[in-house]
Amino acid sequence: MLELKILNSKEIKEIHKAIEKQWGAKIKMDYGFLRNNKNRVFIINRDISKIDFSKLRLNSIGMYFCEIDERGIRLSIEGSQIVGNHAKKNVVEINEEGAKRWFKGEDLEKECRNCNGFVILKNKSDFLGTGKYSNGRILNYVSKSRRVNIQVWLLFMSICSWELVVKTSNFILILS
Repeated sequence: MLELKILNSKEIKEIHKAIEKQWGAKIKMDYGFLRNNKNRVFIINRDISKIDFSKLRLNSIGMYFCEIDERGIRLSIEGSQIVGNHAKKNVVEINEEGAKRWFKGEDLEKECRNCNGFVILKNKSDFLGTGKYSNGRILNYVSKSRRVNIQVWLLFMSICSWELVVKTSNFILILS
């Protein structure tokens, strides 16, 4: 059974404060926030409150936004895309080779002045998720199910002119 807690306005403000503290992003999101028993936070349209869930069997609901634990707040790939344009610190720019390695699940060696904790990775105008920065290394948190299938990527690169093709278990994302 899915156990999700609807977050109240005080808990939502704490998430906004954590985002502002970590990335300098003052962002107000007009979503409902839900947290599961693994401290993963999901966002959902506020109109969801009009639905009676007592008669429904749900496996999941909303979009995975972040995880909060003793290490801090770690944004999902989609969460980094929502916050990234507003972030003023702890954003690490990587080149295309770094982006390819990141989506293959590899940690990255990268110096970043004044970076600490979780950083948002960016390639050109694309936000690629978050990793934990420590001693010149960014630890990769891309789940195995979302990592690039290199064979599919090579096939697309051979027939397309796009710069980066990302295959996940559910879709193919083409970044240019």
